[in-house]
Amino acid sequence: MKSRALTFLLLAGCLWLSGCATYIRHGLDPVQAARVESACVRRPFAVSHETQEAILKLDPEHVTDLAIRGVLSRAPAPRIINIHGGIYPVHRQMIAFSEFLIGMGYPAASITNPGDGTYTFSCYESSEKIAGVIAWYYEREGLRPMMIGHSQGGMQTVKVLRKLAGLSAKQLHVWNPLIWQREESCDILDPLTGKRRPVVGLELPYASAVGAGGLTRLLPNQWDMIMALRDVPNSVEEFTGFCKHLDPLGGDFLGYGPANEFKSMGQATVRNVWLPTKYKHRSIPNTKHLLASQEIRDWINRYQPSSQPVDEPRLDVEFDSNSANILWAADVWHSLKKHWVVELQRWIRAHPASEGTP
Repeated sequence: MKSRALTFLLLAGCLWLSGCATYIRHGLDPVQAARVESACVRRPFAVSHETQEAILKLDPEHVTDLAIRGVLSRAPAPRIINIHGGIYPVHRQMIAFSEFLIGMGYPAASITNPGDGTYTFSCYESSEKIAGVIAWYYEREGLRPMMIGHSQGGMQTVKVLRKLAGLSAKQLHVWNPLIWQREESCDILDPLTGKRRPVVGLELPYASAVGAGGLTRLLPNQWDMIMALRDVPNSVEEFTGFCKHLDPLGGDFLGYGPANEFKSMGQATVRNVWLPTKYKHRSIPNTKHLLASQEIRDWINRYQPSSQPVDEPRLDVEFDSNSANILWAADVWHSLKKHWVVELQRWIRAHPASEGTP
């Protein structure tokens, strides 16, 4: 028994010491931060009544490339919080995913951290800070952010949801991502109601985790998630958990059995998607190469996920180009498009006589 515990500790130590993919955030000076906030965060989008009417007519479940280029491109988009895993240089895979999203038509300004130009957050950055950043963006942009986590980043995604749900923090401070400092306030002005509300209790439209669990549970920064990882709180409307077999780094019991599947703690709608075993844990978010083929892009835009709570999709076509990780990319892209439309429709309906910036 002692030898087994020692083996676990050694494995954890090896993972911990093998290199951390994180950022050193310095923040901007207040004058520069105010300038960036005005230019890049409080973006002067003029959403015309014509565009608003076109958005209201869109079907969130069937968002075509034409709708993206012809309608959604004229409106803002929810900020995407991409959280990469912990072992260097895994962050490059999530950067490639960010570039994939931009190539598919998602606004770069809604993915890029305006303070330093990065595309991702690290799983080693505080979950309280990330929750506070989400509240800061929501108050200024009017659209609720979405989260996507890979490996330890998937565990961090659930941590942030738990913080927002009040399960591991009774109050949360707003966190300014431009000066990279905590603000004194623990509440924000809700852009939909015009009333003050606490950060705790904020509900996101969509979040997902891929390859979360396995040996990464042994790392000291994940010990508080050992018994809580698969429980999705009410701080998100829809959550998709992705896993695969033979995945010691991201799958419990090597990725076999229902122990790898997420479940709702109440209101959240939760889907579990089993990816092909041949997918590699480290490189699942590496999807930028999918942009090289118009045939592949068209297939991704047509993709419709199953409505079943547990799904194991299979690729039903062969492409001439590299289609690695296409099933994960297509499923996540479908959800992002869907909630892009839903969030805009939500804002428009809350401001029926307005024309301006969400």
